[in-house]
Amino acid sequence: MKVIDLFCGAGGLSLGFKNAGFTIVAAIDNWDPALRTYQSNFDHPVIKSDLADINTITGKLKAFKPEIIIGGPPCQDFSSAGFRNESTRANLTVAFAKIIGNLKPSYFVFENVPLAKYSHSFKEAQRIWKEVGYGLTSIVLDASLCGVPQRRKRLFCIGARYASDGFLERQLQTGYRDPMTVREYCGSSIKVNNYYRHPRSYKRRAVFSIDEPAPTIRGTNRPVAPGYKGHPRDTAPVAEVRPLTSDERALIQTFPPTYIWDVDKRSDKEQLIGNAVPVKLGEYVGNALREWIQNKE
Repeated sequence: MKVIDLFCGAGGLSLGFKNAGFTIVAAIDNWDPALRTYQSNFDHPVIKSDLADINTITGKLKAFKPEIIIGGPPCQDFSSAGFRNESTRANLTVAFAKIIGNLKPSYFVFENVPLAKYSHSFKEAQRIWKEVGYGLTSIVLDASLCGVPQRRKRLFCIGARYASDGFLERQLQTGYRDPMTVREYCGSSIKVNNYYRHPRSYKRRAVFSIDEPAPTIRGTNRPVAPGYKGHPRDTAPVAEVRPLTSDERALIQTFPPTYIWDVDKRSDKEQLIGNAVPVKLGEYVGNALREWIQNKE
């Protein structure tokens, strides 16, 4: 089935759906480092466009005749790391919904942070989808239960035209496994047993073991802070650890080691990695949807 990825970023969701057996025919983003990185790893067209321009985007995408549209609109306004205020970026969730409503693909997949489900934008998106005949499955997935070595929780809303609400819940929940640890997934590719991940508050731990799932990989990667004195739950003394490298962070996001990051600045690479949908999480959702489609047919 032909898939278009909106807000494609580095391509984690695209690669996950490709691995699940779908054919990605086009992708769209509006940030040059994402566009260059995406194009360096895929052969199909990647289009630079402002997704708030709904009519223009609809016209461009009609030619591809997508059967599935996937994407994760910017999540900063919904994130627990942000201000939780809905601004222009949050309106891109409504733009995503309207593009779905205009093109009416058989299926769509929306991804965002869990707090997005409480937003006015997401409620408006759901109203738009229901109005044009989609059954919806909304679920928060813990990536560590889906083959990713990271406790990253993400909201997915999957739509199928003329299906019942909750149509994909069984497929999404029956595939859970025990939490994946960093060592289990990465093996010897990460050369340390413990590492530093800068906390949002010094009241939180900052040192983690590779024998547990990693905390959420974020869009910044800060060095060990001189002001951090340790936490009772740290798995090693802070003086003995280092942050993960960019490539180690990408591996925990389940990008293959051969993935090309076509960026000029390290900060852009870190942001691309942190903002991405983990490849294996996208693959997990793609496999569940493919199974449901096959059973339906």
